[in-house]
Amino acid sequence: MSDDFNLPQGVVRNSLGGAGGVAGSVVQAGTIHGGLHLHAPGLPTPRQLPRCPKRLIGRADDLAALDRSLAAEEGATMDVTVVVTGPAGVGKTALAAQWLRGLAGRFPDGQLYADLRGYAPGGPADPAEALGAFLRAFGITPVPGSLEEATALWRSLAADRRIAVLLDNASTAAQVRPLLPGSDHAVVVVTSRRRLTGLGIDGAVFRPLGLLAREASTEILAERVGERRVADESAAAAEVVDACAGLPLAICLAAARIAARPVQSLAVTAEVLGRGTERLATLNVEGETVQDLLDASCEVLDADAARLYGLLGLLPFAEFTLEVAAVVADVDLIAADHLLDGLIDVHLLEEVGPGRFHFHDLVRLHARAYGARLRDASTGCAAADRIVDWYLASATAAEAIVSPSHRTLARDYCGRSVHPAREFEDDAQALGWLDQERDRLADVLRWSAERGRNAAAWQLADAMWPLFLRLRPARLWVEAHRVGLRAARADGDRLGELRMLTSGGNGLRNAGESAEAAQWFTEALDLARELAHPLAQADALYGLSQTHRVAGRLDEAADCLRQVVHLRESEDYVRGSALARLAYGEVLLTADRAVEAVGPIERAYHELSSIRDDYEAARAMAFLGLAHGRLGAFGRAEACIEEALTGFRARLSVHWEARTLEFAGDVEEWRGRPAAARTRFEQSLARYQEVGAAAEAARLAGRLAAYGVDSAVTPRPGDAGG
Repeated sequence: MSDDFNLPQGVVRNSLGGAGGVAGSVVQAGTIHGGLHLHAPGLPTPRQLPRCPKRLIGRADDLAALDRSLAAEEGATMDVTVVVTGPAGVGKTALAAQWLRGLAGRFPDGQLYADLRGYAPGGPADPAEALGAFLRAFGITPVPGSLEEATALWRSLAADRRIAVLLDNASTAAQVRPLLPGSDHAVVVVTSRRRLTGLGIDGAVFRPLGLLAREASTEILAERVGERRVADESAAAAEVVDACAGLPLAICLAAARIAARPVQSLAVTAEVLGRGTERLATLNVEGETVQDLLDASCEVLDADAARLYGLLGLLPFAEFTLEVAAVVADVDLIAADHLLDGLIDVHLLEEVGPGRFHFHDLVRLHARAYGARLRDASTGCAAADRIVDWYLASATAAEAIVSPSHRTLARDYCGRSVHPAREFEDDAQALGWLDQERDRLADVLRWSAERGRNAAAWQLADAMWPLFLRLRPARLWVEAHRVGLRAARADGDRLGELRMLTSGGNGLRNAGESAEAAQWFTEALDLARELAHPLAQADALYGLSQTHRVAGRLDEAADCLRQVVHLRESEDYVRGSALARLAYGEVLLTADRAVEAVGPIERAYHELSSIRDDYEAARAMAFLGLAHGRLGAFGRAEACIEEALTGFRARLSVHWEARTLEFAGDVEEWRGRPAAARTRFEQSLARYQEVGAAAEAARLAGRLAAYGVDSAVTPRPGDAGG
């Protein structure tokens, strides 16, 4: 066979010249010359900039200054980072968004947005979160688990794209740097309350944004409440403008309150704004406060909308869906949508996407204070319990579809809810929801433990198993099970403790913490024996076998697996015994005993296929391909590997797709086809990097180095595992 993989008759081998590149999808065509960009099918060009006023009053000089920061000729190299700084509420985001929207034609490949939450109650956002969102916007999912790998992938992705990026509410220069695309064709605008002078060494230019002039503030007020009304009550209007002190957020909030009460005198609002009532210290901005303005905005809400505002302030996250709002308010989706419209109308909430809403960090602080009176009251406690129950039930529904054999432990809900859990049609939809909601699931898990709902905390960690198994977010896997283990012990649930030890042990092993993983598995084995639980003993022994295998203790690993097979067969657990046989076959392959490995692997494949566990059957097929390749049966090996790859791609298992591609490279090496082996290893490395599998990526980089390939991999142990 040639390096062309024996292309079938009629199939044209593509070649790309110049700056061509393929990421994700594949185009079948003749020879292609010049630049080529491929986007994942169905994904629109990202246009993520937040909404802003159609006319930005009082900012002409600032917009002109931003224009001067760009190259004079359209189409010229841009590569500029502009830092817009100023006090909270001064309109930094509006200015940046307005400017970038006006230049939309210069960014045909997209305009991206990230709120870095520099001053949010929970602390600044991890840059990895924003990187993940950027990569997913271009169809890259799942994303690497380590910040270094995600940054490298982001810069590679952005290298030839003409894009604009708005990084909002930054806290420090260090938070921003990983998000800079490093492209000759990108414009980045960073907004912050701090000066971020450290970005000067990165070549950034700075534009401080000051308060509005009195005339501009008056013009904004007149535009929003009516020129005639302002003219008729000019003295009161002047008091309103003075009270807002040139802060655009304050002016907009005051105008919203006035507009909502067309028959009320402006003097009433002026009086409210002039009151020296108690204010939240965290809402003090450069000596001015918006506390009274936010309170005044809440006053125009009807009782149900005001109640929802306070309840949303209790949530442990700033962004949420329409479904979550409905659960919090204990109403249906139509009613929830109506209530949210009321909050948006008075600028207490913003819609950031279809069915997704977000609190500005200042407004969220106010909402938290507004809802403080509900926190320990029955209304607030009931709303919090509904949210915990809904996320637990929805994650459990996803678990039941993706990992039905894992869905064995009880779930403790506080009460019967009128809000059913999310329903999922298939594995891909369920896993997609878990991935999309992973940050909020983590927040709810921590929140449950903090609120004393220990059963819900460990059960949520248990329900997130498909996310951990398939997408392998190593740090979250470990953290969730550390919290879950403490919660299970506090709850006095021995079976929950046992599950946290075994599932968490797997997470620790995959994160490179083998010693601690072995400790967790040993504790699990002791507890399982104490509880006379044979299947739990088997799970603990299985975990220990994997730590032995990784450490090179193959005899100990094989001994553990023989015990696992015996225990599971005695309990008629077909799937479990099949998985143990598969692991035993892997140990034999590692020991270079391929002839002995084929039997247990083939049996495992047939048993897993008989119970329609397609994911694990695909794993068995991958190992079978490796075994046949080691024995020189290259045709059978290639067929097995292709079948396994098809299975993993259908189930979004990028990690196992990567590992199977590595197996394919091994087979090509044994076959004496170095060019084909190199191609397979490059494919494997790319997929490992997507899921942040640092150890595996480093291993592949080493293998590719032997082929003269510089993969530029910087592994960071503990970010992900095998």
